[in-house]
Amino acid sequence: MLRYALSRLISLGASLLVASGVVFFALEIVPGDPASYMLGMNASPETVAALRAELGLDTGALARYLGWVGGMLTGDFGISYTYRVPVAEMIVDRMQVSLPLAFYALFLSTAIAFPVGIWAASRRGSLADSGVMGVTQLGVAVPNFWFAMLLVLVFAINLRWFSAGGFPGWDKGFWGGMKALTLPAVALALPQASILARVMRSALLDTLGEDFIRTARAKGLTRGQALRRHALRNALIPVLTIIGLQFSFLLAGAIIIENVFFLPGLGRLVFQAISQRDLIVVESVLMLLVFAVVAVTFAVDLAYAAVDPRLRRRG
Repeated sequence: MLRYALSRLISLGASLLVASGVVFFALEIVPGDPASYMLGMNASPETVAALRAELGLDTGALARYLGWVGGMLTGDFGISYTYRVPVAEMIVDRMQVSLPLAFYALFLSTAIAFPVGIWAASRRGSLADSGVMGVTQLGVAVPNFWFAMLLVLVFAINLRWFSAGGFPGWDKGFWGGMKALTLPAVALALPQASILARVMRSALLDTLGEDFIRTARAKGLTRGQALRRHALRNALIPVLTIIGLQFSFLLAGAIIIENVFFLPGLGRLVFQAISQRDLIVVESVLMLLVFAVVAVTFAVDLAYAAVDPRLRRRG
């Protein structure tokens, strides 16, 4: 298991190194100069040059890349061009919204999908199974921002159970913060729950057709007992893959939802930084999201090895 984990850890480091180069140099070739944007079109070339020197933009791209990567290794993401505050402080402040929102949505997605997928698989071919598949197909097809607007209309405007947007801050109380994140989390979770429920059902049906399940049934286990004791564990590998990908998506892809509910998370931070040409913020947030994706993939690989001993032996 240790050898397998070390091999995956080396792969993680290589992926992060390649991703850092892609993120930095891809933004370098994007048209537009941050100093010119900040000073306006009527600024003199001398003033623009002075601001570029102050921001460190007058040095070569390779030197700035090496300095940026070296700073990230020590926790220094640089200084925001626009706000002139450390980028790390801005990210930590916004993560207090985005990270709980992603975990909340992932919890709701899993809590919905697991029982629905297991229930549909145990009733394969029945009317209930067809109904579940129809509903999940609708959930996959409908975008999450439409769910968000519908939730605001019903629960915020008509019923007034939740606020339509904004975040009071965790200093106002845990339950107040969770209440503010409930509608965004549900809007994010519903499409993901539909995908996960379909994957769970499909994986269980494939496992239920295996020889060891027939052997278990021949020994006297009912279909439900064979499903719970043997099929469920063996069907978890594709489900774990989807859960890992979903967490990465929920953390990195909530930009629209955060704008719909006016949440001060990473999504809004990236959106504002792009519009203001604050490239150091964009680069740092993108690398943080890449790290989250790679780290989740690493955790999923370890979960594979824990579920399936054959992977540990192969590693």
